[in-house]
Order: sequence, then C-alpha cells, then structure tokens
Amino acid sequence: MATVCAAASRWRVIGDGVRSRRLLLTEASRRRQLMQPPPPPSRLPYSTSSSSPPPSTSSSSSPKFAYHVAASFIAKDRPYDPNSHVFHFNPYNRIQPPRHRRKSSRPDSGHDAFFVSRVNDSGSVALGVADGVGGWVDSGVDPADFSHGFCDYMAAAAYEHQPGQDPSLSARKLMQKGYDAICNDRSLRAGGSTACVAIGAPDGTLDVANLGDSGFLHLRLNAVHAYSEPQTHAFNTPFQLSLVPPSIAAKMAAFGGAQLCDLPRDADVSQHSLRHGDVLLFATDGVLDNLFNQDLLRIVSRVMEDSGAWVHSSGGGVEVADTLESLVKSADASGASDSKPQKPVTLQSYIATEIVHAAKAASINTKKDGPFAKEVQKYYPQENWRGGKVDDICAVVAVVSEAADRLKSKL
Repeated sequence: MATVCAAASRWRVIGDGVRSRRLLLTEASRRRQLMQPPPPPSRLPYSTSSSSPPPSTSSSSSPKFAYHVAASFIAKDRPYDPNSHVFHFNPYNRIQPPRHRRKSSRPDSGHDAFFVSRVNDSGSVALGVADGVGGWVDSGVDPADFSHGFCDYMAAAAYEHQPGQDPSLSARKLMQKGYDAICNDRSLRAGGSTACVAIGAPDGTLDVANLGDSGFLHLRLNAVHAYSEPQTHAFNTPFQLSLVPPSIAAKMAAFGGAQLCDLPRDADVSQHSLRHGDVLLFATDGVLDNLFNQDLLRIVSRVMEDSGAWVHSSGGGVEVADTLESLVKSADASGASDSKPQKPVTLQSYIATEIVHAAKAASINTKKDGPFAKEVQKYYPQENWRGGKVDDICAVVAVVSEAADRLKSKL
C-alpha cells in the first residue's frame, strides 16, 4: 500500500541548486531542438464523440447561466496542431468509468490532464486541470497515469453526484473525491500532480480550489477580473498531491529528505460572481510559465472583439454583443471565409487554441523572457536563462452566457 504523501518537490529535492541548474540546462537543450514554431490555427472541428439523451432537470425553471467549454493541449515534445489538439465539451455525453478508459484514448497532452463534466442534472459544470509531476520518471513511473487518472475520477464523481445525498459539492470536495479515488486505485503505483478545480453553478457563482502552480484567470470586458496565485514551497517546487510508495518514502527518510504532505485541504479556495460574456481560463504551468496575465488578456480580448462577442459601445466602453449565444454554439468565430465547406468552430475553442498556440510559440522562444525566465533570473541569476520554458501545455476555456429570457427581463 503506497503512502499518501506528496513528494519533496517537483523534482523531489528541495534546495538542491546544483540539480535544479542541471535540469534547467537540460531543458534549454531540448528547447533548441523545438525551434520550429507551430502553424497558426485554422478553423476547428467539433468533437465526434457520441451523445446520450439530454439529462432531466431537477427544476422546472431554466438555468440562469450556462458554461460553454473547450480545451486545447499539446505535449512538450510534439508539434502543435490546433485542428486535432482540441476538445469540445458536450454536456450530453456520458462520462465513462475511469477503470474502463485506455491510455490510447488520452489526449496528446503529455503529463498534463484536464476534465469537464456536468454535475449530474443540477445545471452546474465541473472542470479543471492537473499537471503530473515529471520527477517521477526517475523512479520508473509515468507521471501521466496520476494526472489523467485523477481527472478521470473527478469527472466521474461530478457526473454521478447525487444532490440529495450531498447538496453542496464544492471544488475542494471534488478534488478530495478524485484524490481519494486515485490513491485507492491499485493499478497506480505512485505519482503526483498539481490541481486547479472549479464548479460553475447555474446561478453564476464559481467555486475554485487551486493547489500548486496551475491556475485560473477570470476575464471580463478587456480586463483581468480575478486570478489565482501559485502555491509553492520554493523555486520550481509547487504544492502537489502525491502517492509515494513505501520504498521511496524509506529512501527519502534514510537520507534525511523532507516529505511535503500537501492535501486538498491545503488548496486555496475562492468564490467568484460571474456575468454574461465572462471568460474563464484554467491552465497548467505550460501556459502560465510562458505567458503573463496581460499576454493572456490580449489574446482573449482580441478573439472576443474580432469575433464580435465583445463590442465597443457608443459611450466608449466595452459590452457583450447580442450575438454571443450563437458564437458559443456553432458560429464562425474566426471570421474566416473560403469556398471549401468547413465544420463549425466555437468561440471557446478558438480562444483555447489561440492561447495554446501562443504558449507553444513562447515556450521555444529564446529571445523573449516569460514568467519562468523572470523567476530563474530572480533565484539563479548566474544561469543567464532567457526566453520561454518547454513544457506540456493545457488550457481549458469557458465562456459564460446568461439565458436569453433573463437578459430581456433586465432591459
């Protein structure tokens, strides 16, 4: 039985400056091999996954707010293709039991993982990201097994949630359910990950639990309305959930290594009030280490304005367009037009692919310093680290819309 305890750090070593520098140099070498930038994204297809009948609603009234979700992703050593590295959330799709899922069905996101699921028939949506701890590779463990399994269990827990038994499913509770399940999965020997988990309710409240250096941004009308702060023990040492085998725990104890037992209760929890036209981003450090919040705001604002979702008012401000609902469902958000028939693209998928495309390009850029480079220069100025950080990249984007009848009642 493995010990439920976090490894000492992302590399399972705290304060080991020599090893940290070696890892940085190794990553720099890998980055030089990936200098070919990815192609610009084109219009994106819908998911081809099958659907089940619409869920029955527990209330006769329609939900006030809806969450339109898409994700984009790419493993660090793979070229990015926005046409295939994209996921479109369909709330009517069934969530398969985690034990029935095959590795071959995982998205090409490397050690990063994500999930999106409706919370039974409550009208709420659960979503989040997890970044597998790469240091487990040294112990012969695939870090993706923990992060992907963890997300699968959270998706299943949300999908199967019974409000009558537990009416208040919070983001932290969902993280705990997923963590308990992955730790009790006997097919998993060891592993660990960060986690940023959220539940969006039909009344427009968002509950977020963030543990580690993945995170989220809440964007509203050309402004960063809220964002999470990374949780770290030291440089490149984020909070993380882990499953440590007794053999490794014993070796660490023998050499005086510290064990960091980060748990879901250690996650930063926050609540947010959402409005029609808000954009939510949940991302791993592959995004956040390469793009500043202002970079992400510029990308989202450009897409929202170019698509016509956010428009400039006569008074000089910015407001949500009446066409938002059509954009999040099936519209031509890119504004592209050609003679060839194209499958529709959603606004949320366009935002997600633009973010991942920019993060991928920044990760292999050796000239422009990103957030990670700034941190290296702060803690290890002798390294002369420049540019981005090659890493797995994952972004989950949700565009929030309010029911049309409720919008009319406000006019």
